[in-house]
Amino acid sequence: MIDLKDLEYHELESFLVELGEKKFRTAQIFKWLHLGITDYDEMTDISKNLREKLKEISYVSTLEIERKLVSKLDGTVKYLFRLPDGNCIESVVMRYHHGLTICISSQVGCRMGCRFCASTIGGLYRSLTAGEILNQVIFAQKDMGERISNIVLMGIGEPLDNYENVVKFLHNVNYEKGLNIGLRHITLSTCGIVPKIYELADEDMSSRSAKSMPQLRSLP
Repeated sequence: MIDLKDLEYHELESFLVELGEKKFRTAQIFKWLHLGITDYDEMTDISKNLREKLKEISYVSTLEIERKLVSKLDGTVKYLFRLPDGNCIESVVMRYHHGLTICISSQVGCRMGCRFCASTIGGLYRSLTAGEILNQVIFAQKDMGERISNIVLMGIGEPLDNYENVVKFLHNVNYEKGLNIGLRHITLSTCGIVPKIYELADEDMSSRSAKSMPQLRSLP
C-alpha cells in the first residue's frame, strides 16, 4: 500500500485521476494530509465512497511521540518520535523572535562516520521516506499548536545520502497548498557529498511557489 504523503502534488493528482476522480480532489486531500489527519474519515469534505476506496489501496502515515522534553530555560522542545516499524528518530523545535524552527532527521542512523556526531555510532539502519521526513514537521506543529516557519535538516542522518526522498520532502513542504514553507527558510546541512550538492543545485524548483534553493551548510 502507498503512503499518500510520499507523493508530490502532481503525483497525487495522477493517482486520483487514475481512480476516476476529478483533479480538484487533489487540493482537498493534500490539504488534509498536511494538517496532520490520522484517518481518512477526518477528511470531512471527501465523499465516503472515495474515503473507502483510498483505505483499500493507500494509508496515511503517522508518528507517535515516544518522549517529549521541554527546556525550562528557553522553551526548546525535543521530540523522540517512534516510527510505525518501531525505530525512533529525534526532532527539536527551537523558539526564536522570528518564529519556530524545527531541526529534523532524514535517516535512522547514519553511515557517514563523522567523529563528532553520535548519530553514526550504530551505523545506518535505513533512510526515511519523504512522508516520514514531512511528518516530523506536521506532528511537531500539531502538538505545539503553532506554525513552524523554518526548517533545518540537521538531525539524525545525512540528507544527501537520502537524496530522492529529501528532494520530494522539499517539494511537498514548500508547496503552496500544503505547509507552504519557503525554501529560503530551509537549511540543509551536509558533511559534503559533492555530486549530490551539484545535483541539488540543478533541481527545477521554478514550477513551485519558491524561487530559490534551500540553503546548504557544509559541516566541518
